[in-house]
Amino acid sequence: MNDVTIARYDNTKPVQYEQTNPDILQAMVTASGVIKNQDLDRALFHLVLLRASQINGCANCVKMHTKEAKEDGEAEERLERLIVWRHVSDFDEREKAALAWTEALTELDTKQDLGPLRARLRTHFKDKEIGALTSAIALINFWNRMQISRH
Repeated sequence: MNDVTIARYDNTKPVQYEQTNPDILQAMVTASGVIKNQDLDRALFHLVLLRASQINGCANCVKMHTKEAKEDGEAEERLERLIVWRHVSDFDEREKAALAWTEALTELDTKQDLGPLRARLRTHFKDKEIGALTSAIALINFWNRMQISRH
């Protein structure tokens, strides 16, 4: 680029991934479909996606996942208290295990021992379900970061 071109191009503009990397986005959309078909409880699936999006500060994803959860019958009160799930009785032990796992995989702490969390998960989920849950958490973190990179 010459000086004239640089002056006209705004280097701070977000990357338009749909145009620059459509193959990557399509692969992730395909992965999303596979994860949705893994027989995870829909209510739990929504809670996990919403909680990770809250932690990541992805307003667009929080709005979308709140709407989807309500459309699938989730109670407004539970969604309002999701951010304080440890301190309310709205969530059962199975949901709390999944939410703890969501937080651990979203707010990475290299010193955290994930063993006790996996043991807690295994009291409520089979390994296949844990794999699907982990994949859902990883994927929502991908989508959150893609969306946040556009801010």
